[in-house]
Amino acid sequence: MKKTFKIAVLALIATLFITSCWVNQLIVQNGDTVSVHYTGTFENGEKFDSSVDRGVPLDFQVGAGQMISGFDSAVVGMKIWDKKTVTLLPKDAYGERDEKNLQVVPKEQLKSFTDAWVKLEKWAILETQIWDIEILDSDETTVTLDWNHPMAGKTLNFDIEMVNITRN
Repeated sequence: MKKTFKIAVLALIATLFITSCWVNQLIVQNGDTVSVHYTGTFENGEKFDSSVDRGVPLDFQVGAGQMISGFDSAVVGMKIWDKKTVTLLPKDAYGERDEKNLQVVPKEQLKSFTDAWVKLEKWAILETQIWDIEILDSDETTVTLDWNHPMAGKTLNFDIEMVNITRN
């Protein structure tokens, strides 16, 4: 019985070792689903987001457009437990700020916000399902809205750790 038990344990250890070696050789490709931990910071070092702080990795399919393009590209070629730091210029993140994304609208078109007690005044933020929209200016009848993503024009840094790779 002892000999059978030892053989079984050795077989289990060998299987785990072989599986571990195979998994560690899996390299991220477009179409894979990955789990990553990340911390995002601005150029000044201020943290803007972190899966590490939440204790839950981020899952996404690589190349499916679920992430900003630079982050998506950064994970290609990584293996499980790889870590890397990337700096993304605005073109690879949320784009450059675009003055064409400023819009003057009549206040009456924003009635749903005033009904929710939002004051339509300069620097106010309109929370939407897409992202927060800033009011750049306001007068008696109109407001100037900034439809740029709040992180447009910013260079972003990410520390990324690959937690899991699933080949689809």
